Amino acid sequence: MSPLLSRRRVIGISAAAAGLSLLPFGRAARAEARLVTWQGHAMGAVATLQIHHHDRATAERLVERSLAELRRMEEIFSLYRDDSTLSVLNRQGMLVAPPAELVALLEECGRYGALTGGAFDPTVQALWTLYRDHFTAPGADPRGPSEASVGSALERVGFGHIAFDRNRIAFAHRGMGLTLNGIAQGYVTDRVVDILREGGITSSLVDMGESRAIGAHPDGSPWRVGIADPDHPERVDAVLEAVDRAVATSGAYGFRFDPDGRFNHLLDPRTGSSARLYRSVTVVMPTATAADALSTAFSLLPEEAIAETLRRIGTGEVRLTTDSGEKRTILAA
Repeated sequence: MSPLLSRRRVIGISAAAAGLSLLPFGRAARAEARLVTWQGHAMGAVATLQIHHHDRATAERLVERSLAELRRMEEIFSLYRDDSTLSVLNRQGMLVAPPAELVALLEECGRYGALTGGAFDPTVQALWTLYRDHFTAPGADPRGPSEASVGSALERVGFGHIAFDRNRIAFAHRGMGLTLNGIAQGYVTDRVVDILREGGITSSLVDMGESRAIGAHPDGSPWRVGIADPDHPERVDAVLEAVDRAVATSGAYGFRFDPDGRFNHLLDPRTGSSARLYRSVTVVMPTATAADALSTAFSLLPEEAIAETLRRIGTGEVRLTTDSGEKRTILAA
């Protein structure tokens, strides 16, 4: 998957301690609430953090801790940075004494891969590289890479080809690579949520590319999360209400290799082809890690398999826009 995918959106955190009102950016908060704001860049995107708290010093500390965690995660997971831990691992094919967070996220990858019958697999980077190189070459065949080239790339795909523990990560085959774009945004969102909760925040909407609500809005209503129109991603197609839930959306519109849009970033690790079943897949789960990973995997699975996965998990909601434009909702039984 492309490093262009995940950080196109604005990162936002709007958080309030219990009993405070969240007001639109730029307006003063209630007299009893201190508003601390920060604007800049984090995780390769424009970022805005707003913390409402009775104590300004506490709010400032929460902003600082959130930013420090964002930057620390970027140093581990980013494919934008040549010096990130992930980039070093992809170049070398092996890493000694990996960060605990990378090992933990790989464990999550294995979990969601098993839940989805292998549809979720972070080793598709070899396929992404193949499609990128093919379509950026002069006179590229619009039909895509040859069957033989796809088959060769698939030999370097498969989560079972990675050995990892707290001491070492190693690829079994030369030319393998990892992309965590299908899960890392959710994982980072969950890390920031933990920081805010530890700091006493009971009402927040955190968006690191995937959204997660802490509690309800300070006025008692659910948080409202906009879902992009897959045909016009700059527009909102639907609004979901969320209380203590995370929302993640995947769609072929996120990145396309070719002008006609036949080949997109949602690559199937089992076949090497691109996702074509749905225009958009939105998943609601208790954590952003789960929502992020499952929205990626469900883009490749038929509705029956999605329903069965939700049944085994025991919770969750999936909203689909099919290739024909039909809207479907699947709930955990």
